[in-house]
Amino acid sequence: MKKDIKIPVVKDVYVAIVNEYNDIYKTYDWNAYIINDKNIAIETVIIVSSGYNETKTTSLFRKKLDVLPKKSYAKIELMQEVLFKLNNTFKVTFFEGNTLYDKTYLFRKNTINDNAFQNIPLMNTKGVLVK
Repeated sequence: MKKDIKIPVVKDVYVAIVNEYNDIYKTYDWNAYIINDKNIAIETVIIVSSGYNETKTTSLFRKKLDVLPKKSYAKIELMQEVLFKLNNTFKVTFFEGNTLYDKTYLFRKNTINDNAFQNIPLMNTKGVLVK
């Protein structure tokens, strides 16, 4: 029975954490984004994020997007630097057409920093990216 279940592989959808300037508060903030680098919109995008280590677990944060257009991105949440000492997961579920996709993106503890910066697709900036 299990062999009959086909789980599709998620491609061209990423999660990135970017350090960007906040004009309102005149500070640099870390923000998490979901990126749809596909040539088709994805729908009913549900993101559940949390942080954890051996002794601590954060509360769950949930975000829903009705549609994330093709070749676009959306902010998920503001992240405090204290969370970077934890493993941070972003469980992303969405529909592409009539097919349900699901993937968990993991930022391991202490990997979100300036040394891990790379070019972020579609955003014209640098940050930490998980594919």
